[in-house]
Amino acid sequence: MLSRRTVALGLAAAPLAACGSNEAYRDAVTATWRLIDPDGPGFPARALVHAATLAANSHNTQPWRFVVAGQTIGIQPDYARRTPVVDPDDHHLFASLGCAAETLLQAAPHYGWQGQIESFDARRGARLIFERVARPEAALAPAIPRRASTRGEYDGQPAPVAVLRALERAGQGTVDTVLVTDRRRLEQATEFIVRGNTAQVQSPAFRRELKAWIRFDGAEAARRRDGLYAASSGNPTLPRALGALAFDLAFTEKGETKKIVSQMRSSAGLAVFSAATNDPRGWLEAGRAYTRFALMAEIAGLRTAFLNQPVEDAPTRGPFAAWLGTSGRRPDLVVRFGQGPGLPRSLRRPVRDVLSA
Repeated sequence: MLSRRTVALGLAAAPLAACGSNEAYRDAVTATWRLIDPDGPGFPARALVHAATLAANSHNTQPWRFVVAGQTIGIQPDYARRTPVVDPDDHHLFASLGCAAETLLQAAPHYGWQGQIESFDARRGARLIFERVARPEAALAPAIPRRASTRGEYDGQPAPVAVLRALERAGQGTVDTVLVTDRRRLEQATEFIVRGNTAQVQSPAFRRELKAWIRFDGAEAARRRDGLYAASSGNPTLPRALGALAFDLAFTEKGETKKIVSQMRSSAGLAVFSAATNDPRGWLEAGRAYTRFALMAEIAGLRTAFLNQPVEDAPTRGPFAAWLGTSGRRPDLVVRFGQGPGLPRSLRRPVRDVLSA
């Protein structure tokens, strides 16, 4: 049985242990985080689906399947990749579909096309239809391969007022986007985040589910191409057996609270997205609004990261909504933002693994 000292030594030696896996991981990052060339002059279905896989999604489970027919792309929920503990009503699953849908729509002009959501239902998901355009405006497309949930500390500097005003419009009338930048209000928001996080840390089921989706070293990340790469959260990389033990020892209420407080105090602000309806269509729209926000933030030089604990923990969600003043709306997604360095990327499955015949 490993002791705490053994784990500590393993953590210290992690960079050396990970050397052999770094090349496969780096190659996968290079292949993944880019806008790929289309296969030919026709509808660039494969390139668009690849772009969609770069969208944000809960625990990086990538809970989607894509169906291409002519000049349409369907995005279907993949319930085999749901996370029933953190997301018992599939709220995050449908928000993830919204992130993929909006990423498709923002990527299309890069290839000379534009699209719209033609239909949606909870069972079949969203169906998007595309057409060629003469002068496409791809303002946000360059940010797609740069966007990431950057879970490190930022520099604490405020965001420019003009940028904040633009970010507030990310909801485009369908989703309320509330920005919190006042330091007193940010400290209050931190209390709700810590409250929700504490409930999760104390839940054995939540801990098991989260640990199952962590990829503890580069080799595992490159092999699985999903889940949360440990280094993406600023943690050392370790072989799974040692990493799982280190997780059990290090994932504590005290440690996570300290991390959240530090991250929040380094952030320029917090954004909370609340859709008009508390149903799969509303959750999808929340994911779309977040995606526009995150791409706009990336263009403006801002990092973003989810802190969804106060909306994931049901007992915390109601008081958080009341404090936020969402007029009865469910707060869907919570995102902090600010300027700061990047971190290593989690990976995505290749297009062939997410396409349905």
